[in-house]
Amino acid sequence: MSIQQETVETPVAGEPARLPLKPLHGAAYKAAIAMSKAAAEGLDPIVVELIKIRASQINGCAYCVDMHTKDARELGETDQRMLAIPVWRETPFFTARERAVLALTEAVTLVTEAHVPTPIWDEAARWFDDVEMAQIVWSIAAINTLNRVGVASRAWIAGTYRPDLAR
Repeated sequence: MSIQQETVETPVAGEPARLPLKPLHGAAYKAAIAMSKAAAEGLDPIVVELIKIRASQINGCAYCVDMHTKDARELGETDQRMLAIPVWRETPFFTARERAVLALTEAVTLVTEAHVPTPIWDEAARWFDDVEMAQIVWSIAAINTLNRVGVASRAWIAGTYRPDLAR
């Protein structure tokens, strides 16, 4: 973490949104959601949620972490595994395939740090075919877009997402 990041004031829970994005530019919001859905179509839903949770943790998007852990739980994901996502390398809870996608998610999300190292890409490509790899990269890009919009605008409040209303 850079010194600048450490000294920036973090938002306080309950602060009002800076900008209500859906009513102000609903077309862009709908396009971002459509991209996310299209990218994930046909992928293992747990893999998709692991991508969304890990990228959202890295980006500090509390709303998205809340949303995607709730969605993962609805798919049967365990609390033990979800709580271990930030430390996935140190746990036995994830398959080699899931580890590869978590590593790729981190590399793409943090692309400015080291681009995407070839060993990380190659390990993911061992477990996923070319179509899946394209879907994964688009899924990572989509959640990163939504995280950045959410964090910048504070448009969504963590804890308010309800999976039963999202269907």
